[in-house]
Amino acid sequence: MSDSYSITDLAREFDVTTRTIRFYEDQELIEPERQGQTRIYSQRDRVRLRLIMRGKRLGFSLKEIRDLLDLYDGDRSEITQLTILVSKINERRDALRTQREDIDATLDELDKLEESCQGELSRKKTG
Repeated sequence: MSDSYSITDLAREFDVTTRTIRFYEDQELIEPERQGQTRIYSQRDRVRLRLIMRGKRLGFSLKEIRDLLDLYDGDRSEITQLTILVSKINERRDALRTQREDIDATLDELDKLEESCQGELSRKKTG
């Protein structure tokens, strides 16, 4: 495993565009070294990018991801970070369950409306 990576290496590994990686850099979530115009990403940047991508996939905002990454920088024991992450996971899970309930209710309403419309349509065709 390498100690440094190019932006192209990371873009390929995480299946994102180089623009995405530069955006995370602009947001100060990763901080590559510079050699002239070339960005050199460290193992730390690679791990942070992996955590960013996982957080986005799970629906966390960039602010929430930044807060978690900042906690890790301040607490190497990871106790605080893990405690807060568990809390964030529970919040996200609750939000997703609420969304699922809302979606199920909407689907039920659509089913009933469609059934009503189909019945009305049948009556009009035969009547």
